[in-house]
Amino acid sequence: MQYRRLFTPGGCYFFTLVTAQRQPVFCDKAAVKALYEAFSHVRTKYPFKVDAFVLLPDHLHCIWTLPSDDHDFATRWRLIKTWFTKHYESDLYSGKSPWQPRYWEHLLRNDLDYQHHLDYIHYNPVKHGYVQRPLDWPHSSFQRYFLSGIYPKDWGSNGLQLPEDTGGE
Repeated sequence: MQYRRLFTPGGCYFFTLVTAQRQPVFCDKAAVKALYEAFSHVRTKYPFKVDAFVLLPDHLHCIWTLPSDDHDFATRWRLIKTWFTKHYESDLYSGKSPWQPRYWEHLLRNDLDYQHHLDYIHYNPVKHGYVQRPLDWPHSSFQRYFLSGIYPKDWGSNGLQLPEDTGGE
């Protein structure tokens, strides 16, 4: 089967990217810094809004909104992955790409779909057993949403029922 991506100008997309062989690349603070720098570098030439984000040791999830006249998330991801690979060195992958070759993308269809994926992103560190509540995970946009009053402090600490088709992991 040939996979076809849906490109929509100004689209709002959910993404999942995974490291090669699920290596815990992002346990290293230098890797986290390099990834943030890769995002920043690419956004200067190819702008996009990061609506939500979570970075775990071996994968990341995020929601992007593209400019109204632009649909090209693929170039942005290629440049982010390439920039990161060139600027971060690790014995974990020694000369090979630290990334799985593909990524999961989903065009968010409506407000409910957006909210489900937002919750999925912010609950992910709890789901994987890294923290007891999303507020305690440092590499997440949850803190921004909490400070804006969108989520309460203890949101997600007592479990969460998410729709089946949300994740892409």
